[in-house]
Amino acid sequence: MKHPIVILALAAACSVYALVAHGAEGAMAFQPIAGSAYGREHDADIDPQPFLIPEGYQQRVVSSERDLDLYAGSDMLDMNTVNESGRQAGRYLYRTHEVRPGAVGNDRNARRRDGGSGGAVSVVDLQTGTTRELVGRPDWEALDGIVWTPWQSLLVTEEAHTVVRPDPAVPSAISGLVYEIRLAPGNPTVAASVDARPQLGALAHEGIEVDAAGNVYVIDETPSGSIYRFVPQRYGDLSRGQLYALKVRGKVRTGRADWVALDRSLVQVSAREAATAVGATPYCRPEDIERIGQTLYVALTCEDVDDAANTRGPGAILAIDLDASPVVRYVVAPGRNVPFEAQPGLFSPGVTGFRNPDNLAQGPDGTLWIAEDNAWSDIWVYDPRSKDANGDGYRDGVTLFASLKDKAGETSGIYFGPDPGTLFVNIQHSGTGNDKTLAISRRWPGQ
Repeated sequence: MKHPIVILALAAACSVYALVAHGAEGAMAFQPIAGSAYGREHDADIDPQPFLIPEGYQQRVVSSERDLDLYAGSDMLDMNTVNESGRQAGRYLYRTHEVRPGAVGNDRNARRRDGGSGGAVSVVDLQTGTTRELVGRPDWEALDGIVWTPWQSLLVTEEAHTVVRPDPAVPSAISGLVYEIRLAPGNPTVAASVDARPQLGALAHEGIEVDAAGNVYVIDETPSGSIYRFVPQRYGDLSRGQLYALKVRGKVRTGRADWVALDRSLVQVSAREAATAVGATPYCRPEDIERIGQTLYVALTCEDVDDAANTRGPGAILAIDLDASPVVRYVVAPGRNVPFEAQPGLFSPGVTGFRNPDNLAQGPDGTLWIAEDNAWSDIWVYDPRSKDANGDGYRDGVTLFASLKDKAGETSGIYFGPDPGTLFVNIQHSGTGNDKTLAISRRWPGQ
Protein backbone atom coordinates (compact mmCIF):
# COMPACT_ATOMS: atom_id res chain seq x y z
CA MET A 1 0.00 0.00 0.00
CA LYS A 2 1.75 2.76 -1.00
CA HIS A 3 1.29 6.37 -0.92
CA PRO A 4 -1.17 8.48 0.68
CA ILE A 5 -1.83 7.69 4.17
CA VAL A 6 -5.06 8.67 5.84
CA ILE A 7 -5.30 7.34 9.41
CA LEU A 8 -7.99 9.01 11.45
CA ALA A 9 -7.88 10.22 15.04
CA LEU A 10 -4.37 9.16 15.90
CA ALA A 11 -3.19 9.73 19.45
CA ALA A 12 -1.51 13.05 20.05
CA ALA A 13 1.84 11.30 20.29
CA CYS A 14 1.48 10.38 16.64
CA SER A 15 2.11 13.97 15.67
CA VAL A 16 5.80 13.15 15.79
CA TYR A 17 5.46 10.79 12.82
CA ALA A 18 6.13 12.08 9.35
CA LEU A 19 3.00 10.42 7.92
CA VAL A 20 3.30 11.74 4.42
CA ALA A 21 0.35 11.33 2.11
CA HIS A 22 1.11 9.05 -0.80
CA GLY A 23 -0.89 7.08 -3.33
CA ALA A 24 -0.42 3.57 -4.68
CA GLU A 25 0.53 3.10 -8.29
CA GLY A 26 -0.47 0.68 -11.02
CA ALA A 27 -2.95 -2.18 -10.83
CA MET A 28 -3.46 -1.90 -7.06
CA ALA A 29 -3.67 1.89 -6.71
CA PHE A 30 -5.99 2.76 -3.85
CA GLN A 31 -7.11 5.41 -1.40
CA PRO A 32 -6.37 4.02 2.07
CA ILE A 33 -9.30 3.13 4.29
CA ALA A 34 -9.98 5.38 7.27
CA GLY A 35 -9.35 2.85 10.03
CA SER A 36 -9.71 -0.65 11.43
CA ALA A 37 -13.01 -2.53 11.50
CA TYR A 38 -13.69 -2.01 15.21
CA GLY A 39 -17.30 -2.90 16.05
CA ARG A 40 -18.11 -4.28 12.59
CA GLU A 41 -18.06 -7.96 13.56
CA HIS A 42 -21.86 -8.16 13.47
CA ASP A 43 -22.34 -6.79 9.95
CA ALA A 44 -24.88 -8.82 8.00
CA ASP A 45 -22.48 -9.38 5.08
CA ILE A 46 -19.53 -10.54 7.15
CA ASP A 47 -19.31 -13.99 5.49
CA PRO A 48 -19.28 -12.97 1.79
CA GLN A 49 -17.78 -9.50 2.40
CA PRO A 50 -15.47 -9.90 5.42
CA PHE A 51 -13.07 -7.01 4.75
CA LEU A 52 -13.33 -3.27 4.83
CA ILE A 53 -11.61 -2.33 1.57
CA PRO A 54 -10.98 0.90 -0.35
CA GLU A 55 -13.55 2.49 -2.62
CA GLY A 56 -13.38 1.03 -6.10
CA TYR A 57 -12.43 -2.46 -4.92
CA GLN A 58 -14.43 -5.67 -4.75
CA GLN A 59 -14.03 -8.95 -2.87
CA ARG A 60 -15.31 -12.39 -3.76
CA VAL A 61 -15.04 -15.83 -2.21
CA VAL A 62 -12.83 -18.12 -4.30
CA SER A 63 -13.21 -21.25 -2.16
CA SER A 64 -14.49 -22.02 1.32
CA GLU A 65 -15.28 -24.92 3.62
CA ARG A 66 -18.56 -25.20 1.75
CA ASP A 67 -16.52 -26.31 -1.29
CA LEU A 68 -13.95 -28.50 0.48
CA ASP A 69 -14.46 -29.40 4.13
CA LEU A 70 -11.65 -31.77 5.07
CA TYR A 71 -11.89 -31.50 8.84
CA ALA A 72 -14.57 -31.88 11.49
CA GLY A 73 -13.30 -28.65 13.07
CA SER A 74 -11.79 -25.55 11.51
CA ASP A 75 -9.76 -26.09 8.35
CA MET A 76 -7.29 -23.35 9.37
CA LEU A 77 -6.39 -22.28 5.84
CA ASP A 78 -2.98 -20.74 5.72
CA MET A 79 -0.45 -19.30 3.32
CA ASN A 80 -1.01 -19.85 -0.38
CA THR A 81 0.83 -19.86 -3.67
CA VAL A 82 -0.24 -19.87 -7.30
CA ASN A 83 1.12 -22.08 -10.07
CA GLU A 84 3.49 -19.54 -11.54
CA SER A 85 4.96 -20.76 -14.81
CA GLY A 86 4.22 -22.57 -18.02
CA ARG A 87 1.12 -22.29 -20.13
CA GLN A 88 -1.21 -22.60 -17.11
CA ALA A 89 0.50 -19.94 -14.99
CA GLY A 90 -1.88 -18.49 -12.44
CA ARG A 91 -4.55 -21.15 -12.82
CA TYR A 92 -3.96 -23.24 -9.69
CA LEU A 93 -3.96 -21.98 -6.11
CA TYR A 94 -2.28 -24.18 -3.47
CA ARG A 95 -3.10 -23.91 0.25
CA THR A 96 -1.88 -25.51 3.46
CA HIS A 97 -4.32 -26.59 6.17
CA GLU A 98 -2.82 -25.86 9.58
CA VAL A 99 -4.25 -28.44 11.95
CA ARG A 100 -2.51 -29.78 15.04
CA PRO A 101 -3.02 -33.47 15.76
CA GLY A 102 -2.20 -34.78 19.18
CA ALA A 103 -0.34 -37.98 19.93
CA VAL A 104 -1.52 -40.97 17.92
CA GLY A 105 -5.07 -41.78 18.97
CA ASN A 106 -5.82 -38.16 19.96
CA ASP A 107 -6.97 -36.29 16.87
CA ARG A 108 -7.76 -33.00 18.62
CA ASN A 109 -8.79 -30.50 15.91
CA ALA A 110 -7.10 -32.54 13.14
CA ARG A 111 -9.87 -35.13 12.84
CA ARG A 112 -10.76 -35.53 9.20
CA ARG A 113 -14.19 -36.27 7.84
CA ASP A 114 -12.77 -39.27 5.99
CA GLY A 115 -11.81 -40.87 9.31
CA GLY A 116 -8.14 -39.96 9.25
CA SER A 117 -6.24 -37.01 10.68
CA GLY A 118 -3.22 -34.82 10.03
CA GLY A 119 -2.36 -31.86 7.83
CA ALA A 120 -3.05 -31.44 4.14
CA VAL A 121 -2.44 -29.31 1.07
CA SER A 122 -5.36 -28.44 -1.19
CA VAL A 123 -5.52 -27.06 -4.72
CA VAL A 124 -8.12 -24.75 -6.25
CA ASP A 125 -8.61 -24.64 -10.02
CA LEU A 126 -9.32 -20.94 -10.53
CA GLN A 127 -10.66 -21.64 -14.02
CA THR A 128 -13.25 -24.28 -13.15
CA GLY A 129 -13.73 -23.50 -9.45
CA THR A 130 -12.97 -27.12 -8.50
CA THR A 131 -11.31 -27.57 -5.10
CA ARG A 132 -9.66 -30.80 -4.00
CA GLU A 133 -7.07 -32.20 -1.64
CA LEU A 134 -3.63 -32.43 -3.22
CA VAL A 135 -2.03 -34.54 -0.50
CA GLY A 136 -2.41 -35.23 3.23
CA ARG A 137 -0.40 -37.14 5.83
CA PRO A 138 -1.23 -38.31 9.36
CA ASP A 139 2.18 -37.17 10.65
CA TRP A 140 1.88 -33.60 9.33
CA GLU A 141 1.52 -31.16 12.23
CA ALA A 142 0.59 -27.49 11.90
CA LEU A 143 1.33 -27.37 8.20
CA ASP A 144 1.81 -23.69 7.48
CA GLY A 145 4.26 -22.08 5.06
CA ILE A 146 4.20 -22.79 1.34
CA VAL A 147 6.24 -21.53 -1.59
CA TRP A 148 6.70 -22.36 -5.27
CA THR A 149 10.31 -23.11 -6.25
CA PRO A 150 12.02 -22.03 -9.49
CA TRP A 151 12.38 -25.73 -10.37
CA GLN A 152 8.60 -26.21 -10.19
CA SER A 153 8.00 -27.96 -6.89
CA LEU A 154 6.14 -26.87 -3.78
CA LEU A 155 7.81 -26.50 -0.40
CA VAL A 156 5.56 -26.73 2.67
CA THR A 157 6.53 -26.33 6.32
CA GLU A 158 5.43 -27.59 9.72
CA GLU A 159 5.09 -25.06 12.53
CA ALA A 160 5.65 -27.67 15.24
CA HIS A 161 7.80 -26.61 18.21
CA THR A 162 7.92 -30.18 19.55
CA VAL A 163 6.52 -32.90 17.32
CA VAL A 164 4.07 -35.41 18.70
CA ARG A 165 3.82 -37.43 15.48
CA PRO A 166 7.39 -37.81 14.17
CA ASP A 167 7.98 -38.42 10.49
CA PRO A 168 8.78 -42.17 10.27
CA ALA A 169 11.59 -41.32 7.84
CA VAL A 170 13.10 -38.69 10.18
CA PRO A 171 12.24 -39.94 13.69
CA SER A 172 15.04 -37.99 15.41
CA ALA A 173 13.70 -34.55 14.44
CA ILE A 174 12.22 -32.90 17.54
CA SER A 175 10.57 -30.00 15.68
CA GLY A 176 8.79 -29.46 12.39
CA LEU A 177 10.29 -30.15 8.96
CA VAL A 178 10.18 -28.81 5.40
CA TYR A 179 8.61 -31.04 2.74
CA GLU A 180 9.02 -30.89 -1.02
CA ILE A 181 6.04 -31.83 -3.19
CA ARG A 182 6.55 -32.60 -6.86
CA LEU A 183 3.47 -32.53 -9.05
CA ALA A 184 2.52 -35.16 -11.60
CA PRO A 185 3.67 -34.31 -15.15
CA GLY A 186 0.74 -32.86 -17.02
CA ASN A 187 -1.55 -32.80 -13.97
CA PRO A 188 -0.81 -30.12 -11.34
CA THR A 189 -3.72 -31.31 -9.18
CA VAL A 190 -1.92 -34.57 -8.33
CA ALA A 191 1.13 -34.97 -6.08
CA ALA A 192 3.65 -37.33 -7.65
CA SER A 193 6.01 -37.40 -4.66
CA VAL A 194 6.50 -35.94 -1.18
CA ASP A 195 9.94 -35.84 0.43
CA ALA A 196 11.10 -34.56 3.81
CA ARG A 197 14.02 -32.12 3.63
CA PRO A 198 15.55 -32.31 7.12
CA GLN A 199 18.74 -30.60 5.90
CA LEU A 200 16.71 -27.37 5.98
CA GLY A 201 16.42 -27.79 9.75
CA ALA A 202 14.05 -29.17 12.36
CA LEU A 203 12.30 -25.98 13.55
CA ALA A 204 8.94 -24.37 14.30
CA HIS A 205 8.73 -23.46 10.63
CA GLU A 206 6.35 -20.95 9.11
CA GLY A 207 7.59 -18.62 6.41
CA ILE A 208 9.76 -19.94 3.60
CA GLU A 209 11.32 -18.23 0.59
CA VAL A 210 13.64 -19.11 -2.29
CA ASP A 211 16.04 -16.81 -4.14
CA ALA A 212 17.15 -16.87 -7.77
CA ALA A 213 20.26 -18.91 -6.91
CA GLY A 214 18.13 -21.66 -5.34
CA ASN A 215 18.96 -20.81 -1.72
CA VAL A 216 16.08 -21.38 0.71
CA TYR A 217 15.30 -19.11 3.68
CA VAL A 218 13.39 -20.31 6.76
CA ILE A 219 12.68 -19.12 10.31
CA ASP A 220 12.07 -20.52 13.79
CA GLU A 221 8.74 -19.22 15.09
CA THR A 222 9.61 -18.84 18.78
CA PRO A 223 10.05 -15.80 21.08
CA SER A 224 13.80 -16.14 20.49
CA GLY A 225 13.81 -17.50 16.96
CA SER A 226 16.58 -17.15 14.43
CA ILE A 227 16.62 -16.68 10.66
CA TYR A 228 18.24 -19.30 8.41
CA ARG A 229 19.57 -19.75 4.88
CA PHE A 230 20.06 -23.13 3.21
CA VAL A 231 22.57 -23.32 0.37
CA PRO A 232 22.11 -26.50 -1.69
CA GLN A 233 25.13 -28.40 -2.91
CA ARG A 234 23.49 -28.47 -6.34
CA TYR A 235 20.80 -26.13 -7.68
CA GLY A 236 17.32 -27.59 -7.24
CA ASP A 237 18.49 -30.48 -5.03
CA LEU A 238 17.50 -29.90 -1.38
CA SER A 239 18.75 -33.28 -0.19
CA ARG A 240 22.31 -31.98 0.30
CA GLY A 241 23.69 -28.64 1.37
CA GLN A 242 24.61 -26.35 4.23
CA LEU A 243 22.27 -24.58 6.65
CA TYR A 244 23.38 -21.20 8.02
CA ALA A 245 21.95 -18.92 10.72
CA LEU A 246 22.01 -15.13 10.70
CA LYS A 247 24.33 -13.57 13.29
CA VAL A 248 24.51 -9.79 13.67
CA ARG A 249 27.94 -8.52 14.67
CA GLY A 250 27.99 -7.16 18.21
CA LYS A 251 25.22 -7.48 20.78
CA VAL A 252 22.45 -5.71 18.85
CA ARG A 253 19.86 -7.05 16.42
CA THR A 254 20.61 -4.74 13.50
CA GLY A 255 23.68 -3.78 11.50
CA ARG A 256 26.32 -5.82 9.71
CA ALA A 257 25.78 -9.57 9.94
CA ASP A 258 27.08 -12.93 8.79
CA TRP A 259 25.56 -16.23 7.77
CA VAL A 260 27.18 -18.74 10.16
CA ALA A 261 27.42 -22.41 9.18
CA LEU A 262 25.62 -24.88 11.45
CA ASP A 263 26.37 -28.48 12.36
CA ARG A 264 24.87 -30.54 9.53
CA SER A 265 23.84 -33.45 11.73
CA LEU A 266 22.42 -31.38 14.60
CA VAL A 267 20.21 -29.24 12.35
CA GLN A 268 18.26 -32.36 11.39
CA VAL A 269 17.47 -32.97 15.06
CA SER A 270 17.17 -29.35 16.26
CA ALA A 271 18.36 -26.45 14.15
CA ARG A 272 17.42 -24.24 17.11
CA GLU A 273 20.12 -25.89 19.24
CA ALA A 274 22.59 -25.63 16.38
CA ALA A 275 21.88 -21.89 16.00
CA THR A 276 22.21 -21.29 19.75
CA ALA A 277 25.58 -23.05 19.72
CA VAL A 278 27.03 -20.49 17.28
CA GLY A 279 25.39 -17.44 18.92
CA ALA A 280 22.88 -16.74 16.15
CA THR A 281 20.83 -13.57 16.64
CA PRO A 282 17.37 -14.19 18.19
CA TYR A 283 14.22 -12.30 17.22
CA CYS A 284 10.73 -12.34 18.73
CA ARG A 285 8.61 -14.82 16.79
CA PRO A 286 9.78 -14.54 13.21
CA GLU A 287 6.85 -15.73 11.13
CA ASP A 288 6.64 -15.01 7.42
CA ILE A 289 9.41 -14.19 4.93
CA GLU A 290 9.18 -12.36 1.60
CA ARG A 291 11.98 -11.64 -0.84
CA ILE A 292 11.74 -8.55 -3.03
CA GLY A 293 14.78 -8.30 -5.26
CA GLN A 294 17.88 -8.49 -3.08
CA THR A 295 16.03 -7.75 0.15
CA LEU A 296 14.59 -10.38 2.46
CA TYR A 297 11.75 -9.11 4.66
CA VAL A 298 10.79 -10.92 7.88
CA ALA A 299 7.63 -10.40 9.96
CA LEU A 300 8.55 -10.36 13.66
CA THR A 301 5.24 -10.75 15.44
CA CYS A 302 6.23 -9.73 18.99
CA GLU A 303 9.42 -7.75 18.38
CA ASP A 304 10.02 -4.57 20.42
CA VAL A 305 12.59 -2.45 18.58
CA ASP A 306 13.39 -0.58 21.79
CA ASP A 307 13.56 -3.50 24.21
CA ALA A 308 14.98 -6.80 22.94
CA ALA A 309 13.94 -8.57 26.16
CA ASN A 310 10.24 -7.76 25.70
CA THR A 311 8.45 -10.81 24.28
CA ARG A 312 5.10 -9.01 24.20
CA GLY A 313 6.11 -6.22 21.88
CA PRO A 314 3.88 -4.89 19.08
CA GLY A 315 5.97 -6.42 16.31
CA ALA A 316 8.09 -5.07 13.48
CA ILE A 317 9.30 -5.80 9.96
CA LEU A 318 12.97 -6.65 9.50
CA ALA A 319 14.90 -6.26 6.24
CA ILE A 320 18.06 -8.19 5.35
CA ASP A 321 20.20 -7.19 2.38
CA LEU A 322 21.15 -10.36 0.54
CA ASP A 323 24.66 -9.42 -0.47
CA ALA A 324 28.05 -10.83 0.47
CA SER A 325 27.99 -8.93 3.77
CA PRO A 326 24.34 -8.72 4.91
CA VAL A 327 23.00 -5.58 6.55
CA VAL A 328 20.03 -6.00 8.89
CA ARG A 329 17.61 -3.19 9.78
CA TYR A 330 14.08 -2.61 10.97
CA VAL A 331 11.92 -0.96 8.30
CA VAL A 332 8.41 -0.88 9.84
CA ALA A 333 7.73 -0.38 13.54
CA PRO A 334 5.05 1.32 15.64
CA GLY A 335 6.22 4.67 16.92
CA ARG A 336 8.50 5.08 13.91
CA ASN A 337 6.60 5.09 10.64
CA VAL A 338 3.23 3.71 11.71
CA PRO A 339 1.12 4.33 14.84
CA PHE A 340 0.73 2.01 17.79
CA GLU A 341 -2.59 0.20 17.90
CA ALA A 342 -4.98 0.39 20.82
CA GLN A 343 -7.81 -2.12 20.64
CA PRO A 344 -11.16 -1.66 22.37
CA GLY A 345 -11.39 -4.01 25.33
CA LEU A 346 -7.61 -4.14 25.65
CA PHE A 347 -6.75 -0.49 25.63
CA SER A 348 -9.06 2.46 25.39
CA PRO A 349 -10.04 4.02 23.10
CA GLY A 350 -9.69 2.02 19.89
CA VAL A 351 -7.00 3.57 17.72
CA THR A 352 -5.99 2.23 14.33
CA GLY A 353 -2.38 1.17 14.29
CA PHE A 354 0.11 -1.61 13.65
CA ARG A 355 0.36 -4.74 15.80
CA ASN A 356 1.47 -8.38 15.42
CA PRO A 357 2.54 -8.52 11.76
CA ASP A 358 2.34 -12.06 10.43
CA ASN A 359 1.96 -12.80 6.71
CA LEU A 360 3.84 -10.98 3.94
CA ALA A 361 3.46 -10.68 0.17
CA GLN A 362 5.24 -8.88 -2.61
CA GLY A 363 3.00 -6.36 -4.32
CA PRO A 364 2.98 -5.88 -8.09
CA ASP A 365 4.86 -2.57 -7.82
CA GLY A 366 7.65 -3.66 -5.45
CA THR A 367 5.71 -2.89 -2.28
CA LEU A 368 5.51 -5.16 0.75
CA TRP A 369 2.00 -6.18 1.86
CA ILE A 370 1.64 -7.07 5.55
CA ALA A 371 -1.23 -8.88 7.30
CA GLU A 372 -1.66 -8.74 11.08
CA ASP A 373 -2.46 -11.62 13.42
CA ASN A 374 -4.84 -9.96 15.86
CA ALA A 375 -8.48 -9.01 16.31
CA TRP A 376 -9.72 -6.88 13.39
CA SER A 377 -6.70 -8.01 11.42
CA ASP A 378 -5.40 -5.22 9.18
CA ILE A 379 -3.55 -5.39 5.87
CA TRP A 380 -0.87 -2.71 5.51
CA VAL A 381 1.43 -1.80 2.64
CA TYR A 382 5.03 -0.63 3.00
CA ASP A 383 6.70 1.19 0.13
CA PRO A 384 10.51 0.79 0.31
CA ARG A 385 10.90 3.60 -2.25
CA SER A 386 9.14 6.24 -0.16
CA LYS A 387 10.93 9.10 1.56
CA ASP A 388 12.34 9.24 5.08
CA ALA A 389 11.25 12.79 5.78
CA ASN A 390 12.58 13.06 9.33
CA GLY A 391 15.79 11.11 8.76
CA ASP A 392 15.14 8.52 11.47
CA GLY A 393 16.01 5.59 9.19
CA TYR A 394 12.40 4.56 8.60
CA ARG A 395 10.68 5.33 5.30
CA ASP A 396 7.29 6.95 5.66
CA GLY A 397 5.23 5.02 3.12
CA VAL A 398 3.12 2.71 5.30
CA THR A 399 -0.61 2.78 4.50
CA LEU A 400 -3.76 0.83 5.40
CA PHE A 401 -5.41 -1.20 2.64
CA ALA A 402 -7.96 -3.40 4.42
CA SER A 403 -9.29 -4.52 7.80
CA LEU A 404 -11.08 -7.75 8.71
CA LYS A 405 -14.58 -7.34 10.15
CA ASP A 406 -14.54 -10.99 11.24
CA LYS A 407 -13.07 -10.29 14.71
CA ALA A 408 -12.52 -13.96 15.59
CA GLY A 409 -10.91 -14.69 12.24
CA GLU A 410 -7.29 -14.26 11.18
CA THR A 411 -5.95 -13.01 7.89
CA SER A 412 -3.50 -15.72 6.86
CA GLY A 413 -1.85 -16.07 3.53
CA ILE A 414 -1.77 -13.00 1.30
CA TYR A 415 -0.49 -13.46 -2.21
CA PHE A 416 -0.30 -11.89 -5.66
CA GLY A 417 -0.15 -14.29 -8.61
CA PRO A 418 0.51 -13.38 -12.23
CA ASP A 419 -2.47 -10.99 -12.22
CA PRO A 420 -1.09 -7.82 -10.59
CA GLY A 421 -4.58 -6.53 -9.90
CA THR A 422 -5.75 -9.37 -7.64
CA LEU A 423 -4.76 -10.04 -4.03
CA PHE A 424 -5.56 -13.52 -2.75
CA VAL A 425 -6.16 -13.76 0.99
CA ASN A 426 -7.21 -16.51 3.40
CA ILE A 427 -9.30 -16.29 6.57
CA GLN A 428 -8.82 -18.99 9.18
CA HIS A 429 -10.75 -19.81 12.39
CA SER A 430 -13.52 -17.51 11.15
CA GLY A 431 -16.24 -16.46 13.57
CA THR A 432 -18.73 -17.47 10.86
CA GLY A 433 -17.51 -21.08 11.02
CA ASN A 434 -16.59 -20.87 7.34
CA ASP A 435 -12.87 -20.52 6.65
CA LYS A 436 -12.27 -19.26 3.13
CA THR A 437 -10.03 -17.89 0.41
CA LEU A 438 -10.95 -14.57 -1.18
CA ALA A 439 -9.80 -12.47 -4.11
CA ILE A 440 -9.72 -8.69 -3.68
CA SER A 441 -9.38 -6.71 -6.90
CA ARG A 442 -10.05 -3.38 -8.56
CA ARG A 443 -13.58 -2.76 -9.78
CA TRP A 444 -13.05 -1.44 -13.26
CA PRO A 445 -15.62 0.74 -15.10
CA GLY A 446 -18.61 -1.33 -16.16
CA GLN A 447 -18.21 -3.91 -13.38
